[in-house]
Amino acid sequence: MRIVYGSELSLRLKGELKEKLLGPEFKRKPKLAVVLAGDNPASLSYVKGKGRACEEVGMDFLLQHYPEDVSEEELLKAVSDLNADDGIDGIIVQLPLPKGLNEKKILDAIDPAKDVDGLHPVNTGKLFLGEKDGFVPCTAQGVVALLKEMGEEMCGKNAVIIGRSKLVGMPLTKLLLNENCTVTVCHSRTQELAKIASQADILVVAIGKPRFVTAEYIKEGACVVDVGVNRVDGKLCGDVDFENVKDKCKAITPVPKGVGPMTITMLLENTARAYLLRKEK
Repeated sequence: MRIVYGSELSLRLKGELKEKLLGPEFKRKPKLAVVLAGDNPASLSYVKGKGRACEEVGMDFLLQHYPEDVSEEELLKAVSDLNADDGIDGIIVQLPLPKGLNEKKILDAIDPAKDVDGLHPVNTGKLFLGEKDGFVPCTAQGVVALLKEMGEEMCGKNAVIIGRSKLVGMPLTKLLLNENCTVTVCHSRTQELAKIASQADILVVAIGKPRFVTAEYIKEGACVVDVGVNRVDGKLCGDVDFENVKDKCKAITPVPKGVGPMTITMLLENTARAYLLRKEK
């Protein structure tokens, strides 16, 4: 059994990106802008982490922080101004937004060429149509990078995803199909979930229930990626009962230090790529 730490892979990839940004392709530092509304503690922590990661690799970072009672019109204007600013390469609107704001309307206002979270309908369409110039949600990208780090040959393998969110499950389905996996997507209404999961060579769990997946869900020698982040008794844990399943796995990611660091790293890579794609036009 091998524990694959996203924190270690993230450090290596950020080091490679830092070197790349010093190359002749980049005439200036790529710049990421984050729009944050309210003071949700988790969101503040995530945004701080994104800013720190930008600094580590040599990117510029802009935070536009609005109060909890910000109007929808103000946020739409902020996004519009960032779209028009040629010095901004990537834009993300930190979720969740305060109640009363139309999340879809605000996300859809982002220029698809700057949508480094990969949530715009144009980028979703490009992913599923197989076009190469779109952006993919960062967590889904991070999962594939971790599976490759596990050394698992994905071609022809049975992959089961537990969770069908637009951030993880749905884009990951297409990414794993691109790797020639046979993909099954499960969710809260799936019957005989443990039976289906236990046939998976690759199991990705993003269901949002702490320690939900136990040994009966695991095929001997499977590769398991735990996307879940839950707080139980003041401690972080995943959707997989790590201690219960680890001895059955060929490789597994922990929580924390698993998928989380990879999400931010993929965001940085998307921002650098957005700079290059915009420069080509």
